[in-house]
Amino acid sequence: MFTVEETIEVAVPVSTAYNQWTQFKSFPRFMTVVKKVDQVRPALLTWTLGIGPLRHEFQAEIVEQEPDSHLTWRSLERHAVHQGEVTFRPAETGGTTVTVRIEVDSRGAAGVLGRLPHLVSRVVQRELTHFKAYVEGLGAESGAWRGVIRGGRVRPQEDRPHRSRVAQWPVG
Repeated sequence: MFTVEETIEVAVPVSTAYNQWTQFKSFPRFMTVVKKVDQVRPALLTWTLGIGPLRHEFQAEIVEQEPDSHLTWRSLERHAVHQGEVTFRPAETGGTTVTVRIEVDSRGAAGVLGRLPHLVSRVVQRELTHFKAYVEGLGAESGAWRGVIRGGRVRPQEDRPHRSRVAQWPVG
């Protein structure tokens, strides 16, 4: 297993960077390895990655998601297993520091990647640079999903008031 961590600063507020990141279907517009993303459910995505004629499709589950803070995921593959996290922190310049951390299990089919962690690191850094150019070029997010996910499940947006089981008695 190996870990890759890359950080970049983008010149947009945290909420803008986070909101744009949640627009997974837009990833192929600025990321060269991401060919397609389908959001099956709020916490389940199907990714198609490609380099040249090679294509790889897999599903990933969003395990945790907190608006303007972080998003963690894990692949649902039996081979080439990986998990990761992207965090969004205010930068001293008024922009956002975006950090992507990916852990890859280098056994089995992912063994080739296990021997090339520097290549994975370069790809992640390049794609973060593309994200920076894209979000700064837009100047604002193209959409947003502000939901919270815990343990792979979407949590209610607002706390619902507790409903009493006691009958309402007339007052007066």
